[in-house]
Amino acid sequence: MASAVSDSSIGAPNPSAILLDAGGVLVFPEPANLLPSLRGAGLEPDLAALERAHYHAMAAQDREAVPPAPATWWRDYLTSYLAACGVAEASCERLATEIAQHPRRYGWAHAGLGLPMGVVSNSNGTVEGDLRRVGVCYVPDGDGPQAGGLPPEGVEMGVILDSAVVGVAKPDPGIFRIALDALNVPAGGTVLHVGDSLRYDVAGALAAGLQPVHMDPYGLCPAPAGHPHVRSLAELAGSLISARRLP
Repeated sequence: MASAVSDSSIGAPNPSAILLDAGGVLVFPEPANLLPSLRGAGLEPDLAALERAHYHAMAAQDREAVPPAPATWWRDYLTSYLAACGVAEASCERLATEIAQHPRRYGWAHAGLGLPMGVVSNSNGTVEGDLRRVGVCYVPDGDGPQAGGLPPEGVEMGVILDSAVVGVAKPDPGIFRIALDALNVPAGGTVLHVGDSLRYDVAGALAAGLQPVHMDPYGLCPAPAGHPHVRSLAELAGSLISARRLP
């Protein structure tokens, strides 16, 4: 637990574009999928506790010397997530295995920052539809339900990339290049990428020549030096607005 979250100075006060991770930045695991198992373990966490558990789980993966295998990533994440919620260690792996058998669903947050924006997510092929379904963001004419022909809710994005769809995953810089090509924005230090993982988001953005911004609201980053941290998208927006007002 080493991160100095107060370090939110952004190296690009006038960014040309912003790329966002999905999980931990725009959305979190759907509480309805998790609460039955947690209640079965005698726990009743509130939404703040569930959000905090997500960041503990991501930090646990960042501390591992070897990244989790794609086939077990979700189960491994859930094991750490459940432990952070207070589930007994002896029960975490069993409950994680049970939950991992159900489809992933996400809910909660949204934000718009007034710049060319895109989403770059390591996911399982469902992220664009999930983001549209919960009214967070969408790509015009993109994937996902649209009831009665009504325009979708949420923030319009220039691109939403899912690693399972495009065939390349963070931290490979190739996925960032695909996103920036779609936005017609050149790669460089004026492009911000906001994500909740040191291993995938910060390392990937640096490899692509972008400015990483670590979403780290609880100061859990295991190696905080050398990149800025923010607690929320609102804090990021405030930092950028303040920088533009400076003489």
